[in-house]
Amino acid sequence: MSTQMLMYVMYGVIALFVGIVVAYLILRKKMGKSEYQQIRKLRQGTESSKFSTEILYQKLYITYSKIPYIKTYINKLRRRLEIIDVDDEYATRRDSAKILTKVLAFVIPLIVASIIITKSNYLLKSIILIFELFMIDAFIDRSVDTMDNNLLKEQLDFFAEIRHAYHEFNMVEEAIYQISQDDEKAISRQGEKIYEVLIANDPETELEKYYDIAPNPYLKEFAGISYLTKEFGDRKVDKASLYLKNVNNITEEMQIEILKRDKIDYVFQSLSIISIVPVLGLEPLKNWSINNFSFTQAFYNGKPGMIIQIIVILLTVICYVLLRKVKNNGAMDRQTVNQENPWQSKVYKNPIGKRITNMFIPKKGTKEYIKIQKLLKDSASKLKMEWFYINRIAIAIATFAVTLFLMIQLHQAAIRWVYTEPTTEYNLLGGLTDREIKTAMEITESDNKFLNKFRGNLKTTKDDIEKAVRKDKDYQDAQDTDITKAINRIYEKLQKVNSEYIQWFEFLMAFVFMIIGYMFPVWMLYFQYKMRLMEMEDEVMQFQTIILMLMRIERVNVEIILEWLERYSDIFREPISRCVNNYEAGAWEALEVLRNETNYQLFIRIVESLQAAVEKIPIIEAFDELDSERDYYQEKRKESNQRLIARKARIGKLIGFAPMVVMFVGYLIIPLVYIGLTSMSNSMTSIS
Repeated sequence: MSTQMLMYVMYGVIALFVGIVVAYLILRKKMGKSEYQQIRKLRQGTESSKFSTEILYQKLYITYSKIPYIKTYINKLRRRLEIIDVDDEYATRRDSAKILTKVLAFVIPLIVASIIITKSNYLLKSIILIFELFMIDAFIDRSVDTMDNNLLKEQLDFFAEIRHAYHEFNMVEEAIYQISQDDEKAISRQGEKIYEVLIANDPETELEKYYDIAPNPYLKEFAGISYLTKEFGDRKVDKASLYLKNVNNITEEMQIEILKRDKIDYVFQSLSIISIVPVLGLEPLKNWSINNFSFTQAFYNGKPGMIIQIIVILLTVICYVLLRKVKNNGAMDRQTVNQENPWQSKVYKNPIGKRITNMFIPKKGTKEYIKIQKLLKDSASKLKMEWFYINRIAIAIATFAVTLFLMIQLHQAAIRWVYTEPTTEYNLLGGLTDREIKTAMEITESDNKFLNKFRGNLKTTKDDIEKAVRKDKDYQDAQDTDITKAINRIYEKLQKVNSEYIQWFEFLMAFVFMIIGYMFPVWMLYFQYKMRLMEMEDEVMQFQTIILMLMRIERVNVEIILEWLERYSDIFREPISRCVNNYEAGAWEALEVLRNETNYQLFIRIVESLQAAVEKIPIIEAFDELDSERDYYQEKRKESNQRLIARKARIGKLIGFAPMVVMFVGYLIIPLVYIGLTSMSNSMTSIS
């Protein structure tokens, strides 16, 4: 490690220590405020003398809630964890503070390392810091997904215990109540909520409310089956309880889902890191290349190197976003997100913002409007049409502004390199000695005086430069040949400096990138829609399990089955919702419209069976193959999940390794080969 790098590390450690001291003093000061005093009074007589992480997280939650930028993240975490920690304020605060503390403990050292690595490259430093702030969302999502997966695994034990308790009490609500007494588990809070629903005065209304806040569809299914069993009673099927058979079906669904998530997490666990590494590796790779191959200095410190840096960073951001969408197993898609008053809504309420947005939104009923509306529904986007177009306009404006800013920085980098490049009279494949570097920099500094004098004057001629050179004290005793070389060299540098300004074609490129930015949200919706199509077979097989549970329950009809399918659907939700709404006007006709609105054969077969159950045969006969071929469908679903995981793995690897390949090929191999061959060719020409 060089002395300079060691100094940067020391500065970073000192800054981190000072930050910890300041944070401690601020926390100590806040401890005297009323909210903390109230907590202390509540704890008097009950608190333990030992250190308690539970209390620490409660204090950190209050502190995070008062810090402006972090407050946004803690509120976002709270909204998502409220669903898992239902009606438990203490657990919600504790889990929110715990996750955010872990995220900050990871991100803050990463930010310090980025500042140390990038050194004086302020543009790269700024972009990396912005990207790392963007990564906080990803870490938070991953932490909440982990909690959701743990809840799903707890449900396996919960349902196994339900079987034994049901045998003992033979009452659904009593069995759920007994198993929900373990306060340490998150699933116990869900069990208590389901028990409250079942014993409520109006359980059907309370059940609908629970459907809106249930963390996963399997708890919805369990709550619904428990309610139907309590209302209509249990019955024996093949000498076994129908309720317990349905619970077993839900358990099998969860086992398949847990295995699927575990395999996807295993495949993608390193791809996200691999896609991020190129951003942090740009500066070290540049320093290594310059130290070992000095002829690459002009490339890395000039405009070409900066362009490759921008491409790698942009590609990394895009690939990171795409990886998250490919990996997403849908665990959080069905959860309620607070979008009552986002920033898009505030913009649209503004008269000027509304007028500008309406200029871009196609008129209702037009082909373009219907196309975008369908795409929003197919991709399961929660954005309204107005919010979506505000996003497109904002991204387009930001893309145009950032493109112009980067072009200005590219010109500045080219000018900066002219002013700082060691001036030699030949291309050298090896490194310069300290004496040669000192001599070259003296020539550069001498040339810079004339560049500063004539910079911006496009009419400057060699004669003007010659007059200035002959008057300068550095060339008073110089020979005519040396003066001529200096004039040509200074004139060439001056032409480079004066040509570095925004030109018309660069404005045109900025407009092209602006159009790309405007279309990017649409392309992302298409990508999300394609990813959802990969889950289509899995959703249809979930429908089969739901029908298998419902078809043997007395007083269950086709309309109830459709309502259940709508409740648990994702990809087919829109057509099923229309079918439910139109069911009263004509059951057969509504199902016929549903059948015509989809071209997926497995789903069409379910709809045809529902049509047969409306008028011709009982439900249990319409779906008798689901029961008789249960094992076949289970094996088929497992094989389908394996294909899905393999396909996602291929797409994920292609996306995840793209930034790394571009960095090594575009930022290391091509510059070394091209510049090395060019320098060798020039050297051979000079020798000849």
